[in-house]
Amino acid sequence: MREVLAEAAFQLFIDHGFERTTVDDIVARAGVGRRSFFRYFPSKEDAVFPDHERCLADMTAFLDAASDGRDAVDVVCDGARIVLRMYAANPEFSVQRYRLTREVPGLRTYELSVVRRYERTLAGYLRRRWDGAADGPLRAEVVAASVVAAHNNGLRSWLRSGGEGDAEEAVGHAFDLVRQVWGGAGGSPSAGADEEVVVMVAAKGAPMWRVIQQVESALRND
Repeated sequence: MREVLAEAAFQLFIDHGFERTTVDDIVARAGVGRRSFFRYFPSKEDAVFPDHERCLADMTAFLDAASDGRDAVDVVCDGARIVLRMYAANPEFSVQRYRLTREVPGLRTYELSVVRRYERTLAGYLRRRWDGAADGPLRAEVVAASVVAAHNNGLRSWLRSGGEGDAEEAVGHAFDLVRQVWGGAGGSPSAGADEEVVVMVAAKGAPMWRVIQQVESALRND
């Protein structure tokens, strides 16, 4: 029933516009009563994003089951891929929804609230992994925001193309940039007093990505 209502609602939004479509229109098209609609969706906006609750639950379960032996940044990138695969599973619907959200400011605001929930979930996982580390909570928030930004950049590029090409490739490239900065040594807690320390000299004014790249190279070759 949830899928029937969502399909009926979305088709009406496409045919008649989001603002002009009422809940009564949706239930009439689906052949059910108003009570059935509100049993599954608190509002019209929720009917545009019927799959995000399940996707958020899947992401949470994935993070909870992740091994502590894995690099934390790799884990959250893989967690974000669950969202990508949800979109890629139905390209036509995803592209239409993207276009609709660009046209309706209220839907754009709603979408941003959904994205923020994903970001908080990723940050929560990273805070647990980096509990007690120097700047652990700050690092968790910054890395989670970076992963979400990278994911959304790749995803929207794919959506703007009409769903053509490989969505995984577009997002994977964006995640590679995140890993260059935060993965491995960049994303691990600070070294303790009994651990080896690498000291390097960088030219004044060198871009941060180059400095981090040099540090990572030094650590790998140590």
